Amino acid sequence: METAKKYQFWFCTGSQDLYGDECLSHVAEHSQIIVKALNQSGVLPCEVVWKPTLITNELIRKTLNEANADEHCAGVITWMHTFSPAKSWILGLQEFRKPLLHLHTQFNREIPYDTIDMDFMNENQAAHGDREYGHIVTRMNIERKVIMGFWDDREVQERIAGWMRTAIGIMESSHIRVCRIADNMRNVAVTEGDKVEAQIKFGWEIDAYPVNEIAEYVDQVSQGDIDALVEEYYSRYQIHLEGRDPEEFRRHVAVQAGIEIGFEKFLEEKNYQAIVTHFGDLGSLKQLPGLAIQRLMEKGYGFGGEGDWKTAAMVRLMKIMTAGVKDARGTSFMEDYTYNLVPGKEGILEAHMLEVCPTIADGPISIKCQPLSMGNREDPARLVFTSKEGHGIAASLIDLGNRFRLIINDVNCKKVEKPMPKLPVATNFWVPEPNLQVGAESWIYAGGAHHTAFSYDLTSEQMCDWAAAMGIESIVIDKNTTIHQLRNELRWNSVYYR
Repeated sequence: METAKKYQFWFCTGSQDLYGDECLSHVAEHSQIIVKALNQSGVLPCEVVWKPTLITNELIRKTLNEANADEHCAGVITWMHTFSPAKSWILGLQEFRKPLLHLHTQFNREIPYDTIDMDFMNENQAAHGDREYGHIVTRMNIERKVIMGFWDDREVQERIAGWMRTAIGIMESSHIRVCRIADNMRNVAVTEGDKVEAQIKFGWEIDAYPVNEIAEYVDQVSQGDIDALVEEYYSRYQIHLEGRDPEEFRRHVAVQAGIEIGFEKFLEEKNYQAIVTHFGDLGSLKQLPGLAIQRLMEKGYGFGGEGDWKTAAMVRLMKIMTAGVKDARGTSFMEDYTYNLVPGKEGILEAHMLEVCPTIADGPISIKCQPLSMGNREDPARLVFTSKEGHGIAASLIDLGNRFRLIINDVNCKKVEKPMPKLPVATNFWVPEPNLQVGAESWIYAGGAHHTAFSYDLTSEQMCDWAAAMGIESIVIDKNTTIHQLRNELRWNSVYYR
């Protein structure tokens, strides 16, 4: 399952010809040094490609349109080394359609106090040129990211890297296709939504199929392929029989192997990157897909339970954005289940009936086979584990009827106090920022769903940047949130986004 293409980002330096050829040669040399340093930093996820200095209306327009047409270009980084008259950028910016970063930096870190003269001032005036350029982008109401700081500082490079991953998410959003097996859970509000508007806003295609159409693919899987995958399961995961007959247990596991192979073939043939299922409509499937869906998520597919296509698309999007992250800690579909309200130990036990991605697991992963009251099918096999400790974000995309809102909560994942031997599902225990009380109240005021797309490897800043690029509202609940501030923000946003 492909999670990312080999993207590049163009580095475009603005200037003008008032200061002569020697100055322009220095501008070109300096920008090439910056590009080389960025590429050699080991911080950025993608290559930065240097472009000749932009000094005229015609060249700016031509370069930005070439960036539009290049399928490998995921965005443009702009920097004004000298003064660059902003009206020269208008036509190019009007026609530019990809993510834009304004890097507000300068070639020299320190003012050269002993030697500085007017030639140096004219040549090194990003403090001047970047403001001229920034003004026109603001006046044209063009969405962009602004990052200020010295180009060789790791913090700046890490922020550029974070923006690059957001830009990839922006580019790849239009390639997400969600396969809905049956419909969403009856009488549930948060899994509903305007699919046409979602395609207009995000580029997502959301299509529905009868469950038995995909079940036919499962039925056609050969016994040899099933046996081979079961052997892989048994070699990779711990087997917890818990009193069940070994042969009977293995038969239940084999059902999930057939579902994994059949589902994946269906998704590949029809070019879908995310899938939703619904326990109320399983057709001829022998089990509710559990282990099979967990493995598909691990391979990069998005998933949403009970027909929740918005969360399925967001999980896929966040897996794209985190592809290739060094020491990645994982991204998964998740659901709020139950609270611990003991003072000083507050938190939310996150889980789902079956489908939590094993990329977030900490320690051994087990296969268990237990009854499931929902679905009216045989006992499904599933992967069981506890999740990593550390910081993450939980994101919920909701449809408010007249607009979409993305709600992001910073959360801190912890270990539960005691084992839960009778709970046969994967779990994550987290405390929302700033604390459970304010976090939960804020989430409910904002209208957040009980399903989330969760990741250890993304930040609320990255998700807000994605939302801004999509033209939708975003709400962040973090350590600085107060109920008064949040409710005012919701009121203001209702006016702005109406």
